Amino acid sequence: MQIDVRATDRLRGKTPVDLGAVLTSLTNAARDSTLDLARLRVVCDWVQYRQSFRGAVDVRRILPSALQVGNGGDSFEIAVDLRRAATADLDAELAAALAAATGAAAADCRQYLEAWRPGGESCLWQFNSLYWNALSLWEEATGREYEQALPGGESDTRNIAAARELIIELFSVWDALAARRALPEDLHVLELGPGNGSHARVFLNEFVKLDRERHSDYYRRLHYLMGDYSSHVVERARENVREHRDRISGLVMDARTPSTTLGFLRGKAFLIYISNVYDNLPTDEVVRIGGHLFRVEVRAYIPHEPAIQIAADLGVEPKELPDLVTRLLQLGPDLLSRSAPESFPGGPLGAVALWKAVWEALRLEERYVPIEELDAYRVTPSVSGEVLRPIIEANGDIRMHVSNGAATSFLDSLPLLHPFGILQCHDIFVTDIQQYQTSFRGPGKYDGSVVNWINGPLLAAIGRRTGYEVKYESFAHRAGSNVMTMTARVRE
Repeated sequence: MQIDVRATDRLRGKTPVDLGAVLTSLTNAARDSTLDLARLRVVCDWVQYRQSFRGAVDVRRILPSALQVGNGGDSFEIAVDLRRAATADLDAELAAALAAATGAAAADCRQYLEAWRPGGESCLWQFNSLYWNALSLWEEATGREYEQALPGGESDTRNIAAARELIIELFSVWDALAARRALPEDLHVLELGPGNGSHARVFLNEFVKLDRERHSDYYRRLHYLMGDYSSHVVERARENVREHRDRISGLVMDARTPSTTLGFLRGKAFLIYISNVYDNLPTDEVVRIGGHLFRVEVRAYIPHEPAIQIAADLGVEPKELPDLVTRLLQLGPDLLSRSAPESFPGGPLGAVALWKAVWEALRLEERYVPIEELDAYRVTPSVSGEVLRPIIEANGDIRMHVSNGAATSFLDSLPLLHPFGILQCHDIFVTDIQQYQTSFRGPGKYDGSVVNWINGPLLAAIGRRTGYEVKYESFAHRAGSNVMTMTARVRE
């Protein structure tokens, strides 16, 4: 049996994790199990998110690779959340996990919402899309705006000093081009994911101040575009910067393919500004075990007890929930309540109540499926899995995000940049792959949306392949923040 404790820093300090209790429960469960313990590995994480898609103890099947000779069948991984270990009945949960691994456990009546699939294709991303499409209803039901779900209740990047620093850098580039008579008349800035418009308001207000101080006349020539998946977000952002309405445009668009909507901007954007977007885009995960590479496949489910309660509240059988959830994801709460008024007498908010209950209960079952040919795996439509090889081979056995959605968005945004333009992104980046060995990096739940850390070394490798230099720095204007600043520009 292999035991991997990833949260070693939690074993020290004022309130250390009692790893001995975990090992005792594991010993007790293993003693009574018929599973060949040579086929078992145990991974102990500290799951930082108060809401996630994991149980206190989960079991994952590791399917054998065709390249492994004499593998002897499937192996298994038992995942323990150290954060909940002290309050969970570990003896019972570990015994149940080992029983499930041997096939001795009775069916627990989970209500599965999908078949096995890569993490980036799971229905949890349909829930994520539903959140942004029906955000106004969710906010009405919860009584709070979505930014209040962020740590501290606001974005790290609503900061005057940060905006001023960025504008001064832009002015420096424009001044140099103007001196060479190479500055275009129209000066384009693009913000992806404007949130409630707070950053745009700070940026534009500071832009006006600096422009007046310097007598630059750049504000008159400025075109500030805001793009987001949610029309509700775009409209709220526009309202928040209405005093600059002559200089702004709002567009509803998919952050993964900005060039589809913004093709007219190709080669013209002097700044593409992105904040808290990449962590909300679909991603697969890969894991290396014993030198063999696997893709993490998932299937979403509602656990037995929540399924019974949710079904009882609706007056239906638990087995009817998967179909009802599918209709919710396809129609949204408004149309669902209209199509089944007998189930939702409260109208759309009644359907939101179902949505919230399912989202709170939602879990992901996982398994590891071999990747036989890395070049056959796609990180993005244009980038094969071969880009992963140097990262994987340099870091031993590890589990990490592929950040497919972020990589796709990043690659699709770069052609929009002017040759002297910059892409700046504030988000929760992993900047050293070994960080995956010390802490759980998602997926977690923020309100009704999904959050994952982004694989920074992978985005940097993709940037280099396309002629861009990518750098990461800690967000300079707020101490203790997890947010990093990524900057990409044409490599000199």
